[in-house]
Amino acid sequence: MRLKLGFVPLTDAAPLIVAQANGFFADEGLEVEVSREASWATVRDKLMVGALDGAHMLAPMALAAALGIGSEPAPLIVPMALARGGAAVTLSARIPADGLARLVEQRREAGASPLTFAVVFPYSIHNYLLREWLARSGVDPDADVRIIVAPPSRMAGLLAEGVIEGFCAGEPWSDAAVAAGVGRIAVRAGDVWAKAPDKVFAVAEGWADAGPARLQATLRALLRASAWIETAENRPLAAEILARPEHLAVPAEVLANGLGRIAFCRDGACVPNRADAVWLLGEMKRWGQVDADLDAAAAAARIYRPDLHGEAARALSA
Repeated sequence: MRLKLGFVPLTDAAPLIVAQANGFFADEGLEVEVSREASWATVRDKLMVGALDGAHMLAPMALAAALGIGSEPAPLIVPMALARGGAAVTLSARIPADGLARLVEQRREAGASPLTFAVVFPYSIHNYLLREWLARSGVDPDADVRIIVAPPSRMAGLLAEGVIEGFCAGEPWSDAAVAAGVGRIAVRAGDVWAKAPDKVFAVAEGWADAGPARLQATLRALLRASAWIETAENRPLAAEILARPEHLAVPAEVLANGLGRIAFCRDGACVPNRADAVWLLGEMKRWGQVDADLDAAAAAARIYRPDLHGEAARALSA
């Protein structure tokens, strides 16, 4: 069976990349192409039209797409979570270590343009983390600063060029900015939300229904890859695999630290927990992205499918 699975170049795409590189998909009788995609919108759109069979996806984006928020409705489901805890807010080395609210006020009084920050997509844990951190710092994210969207791999470059003064993205791009000497980590997702849900594996509901055995084989391979990555002695090799030009094209030493920070399967990180979906929909309500009266529990029950994950996990443990 031939499959095409999409990913955006981030450390937490590792389960897809490792499952292909280590032959876990082949062990399940699957011939898989992992396709590096330019942006999250591209991943969503290709999945919607069937150009991808499955994809590494932002958890809130999967919810938004399934609900028809920000795009045409797409009957997507989430049979597996991929990662927790990879997001971080990075500030330009030009910004003082503290006193962000004071700097914002000074710029307002001087008639200067607001500081610009970037996130990877409006429907992302990165947008909500940045907004939460700004609010805790005494800065109104909707009134005091400008928030734009940019590809994760461009963040460090935009910081160096002075286009933005900070960003929130997943590994390895915060570490890459630090390594380049253009940024510093202000806060990591785990410092704000201990188990912040980040990425999921998403497929079209019709694709899943048409080939349940195919889906289960895919999930088994991804679960094997997640467990392999979580084994400490495998991380150096995982970093080398991710560093390849066709994958992330980032030095392995930059990737290694992030691999240890991200939870791929430990503590239930790969279970598509409906409570996570409800919480994410709460953040989306908080920032005016979905109607306040949306039945979050019903939406979570339709989109997040822990039953499919459980079937694959039981097969592996049998």
